[in-house]
Amino acid sequence: MDQLITKSSISPESARLVELMQAVNFGRIEDLVIRGGQPLFSPSPRIIEKVKIGGDHGPRPEIGYADFRLKVATVELLELFARLGDGEVRVIEIRFGLPVSAEIEWGGNAIVRALIPAWSR
Repeated sequence: MDQLITKSSISPESARLVELMQAVNFGRIEDLVIRGGQPLFSPSPRIIEKVKIGGDHGPRPEIGYADFRLKVATVELLELFARLGDGEVRVIEIRFGLPVSAEIEWGGNAIVRALIPAWSR
């Protein structure tokens, strides 16, 4: 996790997810399909934006940046996708354009690979 991971160093699919989270800013992404550890956008995930009436809302200013260092929370989410391999993310909760929690539906042997340590198999 000490390694510098930037938006330009990740896959186009992952970069698209980062931009989507920045656009939502506060809310949820639901029913995101993961294949080969990468987010798919077909079928389209469901986007729920949380809007505070009378408050400041809208996309994060970073959405316009060509490149930047990814925050730890985003890197952890992408690492989770890599461990998942194939499955579905039921919900990603987003605050300030960053993932704060995720509900994952593990499919097939993915649960064995991801949740049971390699030394115990």
